[in-house]
Amino acid sequence: MYSYFLFLLILIPFLALSAYATAKVNTTFAQYDRIRNRSAMTGYDTAVRLMRNRGVHDIAVGRVNGRLSDHYNPAKNLVNLSQSTYGSASVAAVAVAAHEVGHVMQKKKGYIPYEIRNVLVPIANIGSRLALPVILLGILLDLLWYAAPAPVGQYVMYVGIGLYSLSTIFMLVTLPVEFNASRRAKKMLVEDGVLTEEELPGAKKVLSAAAMTYVASMLISLVYFLRMLFVVLSFSRNRQ
Repeated sequence: MYSYFLFLLILIPFLALSAYATAKVNTTFAQYDRIRNRSAMTGYDTAVRLMRNRGVHDIAVGRVNGRLSDHYNPAKNLVNLSQSTYGSASVAAVAVAAHEVGHVMQKKKGYIPYEIRNVLVPIANIGSRLALPVILLGILLDLLWYAAPAPVGQYVMYVGIGLYSLSTIFMLVTLPVEFNASRRAKKMLVEDGVLTEEELPGAKKVLSAAAMTYVASMLISLVYFLRMLFVVLSFSRNRQ
């Protein structure tokens, strides 16, 4: 019971950080979405110009529903821009569009953290879905097979922890990928005349706010992983 309350005391500040980060990215985007950029380029225009100027002609730019649902789909060679970005000529919209092009350039240039994250995507998705059921199965087996010569349940629980750790590693690798995409975006926006130096600080604030959400998610994932590891190790130690 004490360990659970300790877990909550550790978790609550990170949940608060996540809520703050989400609110921050929404308010910051809304603030700079009201400021029209001087080049009058929309998110779509920006994505196309940045890619074409760098010799990328095999990636299409599409529109998806939602707000801030922008993403790059390398499997379909498609940069998807949300409704809030695609046709908007605001400082915020072109910053978000440029960020997604940053991911395109990471793939084109063979940016190693990006390549690692792409490899981890399917594995991490499977691991996060199976981790808890496998851990619960391990505990059940350990209870039912307590008199068995081999601690089968413990081994199954360790597999569950290993599966969950994949999603935590994925979140950790995501951080340098997102930060690097934002750095590329800021550089490209000025180089290609989409934003002026005077407009760039607004774009930086939008991208920094978005990056904070990834930091918060990673910290929460790490706390949950450590909690699960503590529970499994404690259970294993008590059964000895």
